[in-house]
Amino acid sequence: MERHAFALEIRENCRNPFRTLLKEIWPDTVSLLDRIQADNFSLWNIEDLVFGYFETAQKPEISADLLTAYTGLEQKILPYARFISRPLEGMRLMYEDFGIVRKDKSLIRHRVFVTRLKPGMHEEYKARHDRLIEARNGRITEGPDSNFSIWNAEDYIFGYDEIDVTMEKEETEASRAATIAWETRMLEIMDWYTDDVDWISHQQHGHIICLAHYRH
Repeated sequence: MERHAFALEIRENCRNPFRTLLKEIWPDTVSLLDRIQADNFSLWNIEDLVFGYFETAQKPEISADLLTAYTGLEQKILPYARFISRPLEGMRLMYEDFGIVRKDKSLIRHRVFVTRLKPGMHEEYKARHDRLIEARNGRITEGPDSNFSIWNAEDYIFGYDEIDVTMEKEETEASRAATIAWETRMLEIMDWYTDDVDWISHQQHGHIICLAHYRH
């Protein structure tokens, strides 16, 4: 499976026009997704940031007419948003724990989050997450987290996680303490856009919302 991520920044005072445009171009978007045999597409919004995620069985072959169709969509978007990372460019993968990917998406909930790195902290962020992968030592995560990936473009971090609701358990004191310790250290190198750790930082952030989703 090939995983793809992209991001946009909505231009000033263009949030509502952008959402209106999204409805207008949705049929053409779906047509383009079908042409590259994309699946599990979703689009997420927090403040003026938009994060997109989708999957393909293999790397799409971009023909001239496909590129023309994509460029046409992009030209309609550009008056309302700038691309932080384009869908056909590829975004840097900072962390992955794909585990056992659930094909039945009716039993998952999403956790999608956004942060912004402090200056010069890209490699430190990557190194901390590389150590998590090393500590896993090749073990496959059975759940509840599934298909978990973290992506980077410019100074932004975007996380995508599918959580199996049938496997979720109540938080223990030990797991809560571990979460607080990890997130407190991470606040040294990044700031949050979404409200995931407001209960730790006592700051106020917005909740990310799903603008669109599509399954082939």
